[in-house]
Amino acid sequence: MSATGKVGTLHRHPHATPQALAPAALACMGVVFGDIGTSPLYTVSVTLKASSPGGTVAPEAVLGIVSLIFWSLIVVISIKYALLIMRADNHGEGGILALLALISPRRARQSRRRAVMVVIGLLGATLLYGDGAITPAISVLSAIEGLKVYAPQTEHVIVPLTVAILVLLFVVQRKGTSFIGGIFGPVMLVWFIAIALLGIAGIARAPAILAALSPFPAITYLWNAGPVAFAVIGGAFLAVTGGEALYADMGHFGRLPIRVAWFGCALPALTLNYFGQGALLLTDPGAVESPFY
Repeated sequence: MSATGKVGTLHRHPHATPQALAPAALACMGVVFGDIGTSPLYTVSVTLKASSPGGTVAPEAVLGIVSLIFWSLIVVISIKYALLIMRADNHGEGGILALLALISPRRARQSRRRAVMVVIGLLGATLLYGDGAITPAISVLSAIEGLKVYAPQTEHVIVPLTVAILVLLFVVQRKGTSFIGGIFGPVMLVWFIAIALLGIAGIARAPAILAALSPFPAITYLWNAGPVAFAVIGGAFLAVTGGEALYADMGHFGRLPIRVAWFGCALPALTLNYFGQGALLLTDPGAVESPFY
């Protein structure tokens, strides 16, 4: 078999066995879905404030924004990453560097095409390093800053506490992905169950939010929003941040466990929570000004 044929073959990952599938899916929740799993904390609030700086929001805007977030998860994460990009594995490995090796710019003839391929690969690698350096600090700092909402006197400990958490995480990280996944996997499972139950409670109060399952509320809202639509799309994009981890961490867990964890737990929980938040805003449009938003 040629080298090209070998690259395209399915990598026999140890986590692909039925006995290891459930533990691998649980472990990948703590590593792969930590970022996208916490997006409901801020995505709806940022998007709503971008659409309605004045405060209250119209029901049409709520339906449109929730529909936009839901279909972003379907198109970008479920279809693009989980079903399509994860098929482009390099002997089971994923990520920008594995993808660059897969397209093999060295085998391309000396031409502008080869130069473009190399530049794109280097650009993707720099974005990967930048994301790895910036995202942990921003994510942890944003989470810890939530303490100021109910305990303003803790403002002076926000930065030191953030630094301490980051140092602890990086010290523990040397123990390997399995160790990290074993600790944070159950935590994220409890988190997804909790946000799903909260979402169900919200939907029960305003079932009309289920109309956002159709893409038409999103299309109609963006069509009528004018220039504000660009800010709304930027806010809704927060719902899919961290989705690239499905492909980047494929070598750690395997394709099947990640897909099982996404379609079986993460996607349903995120969908229920986003719809529950939208239902809350349908019953109380002024809730966007609450501390949670």
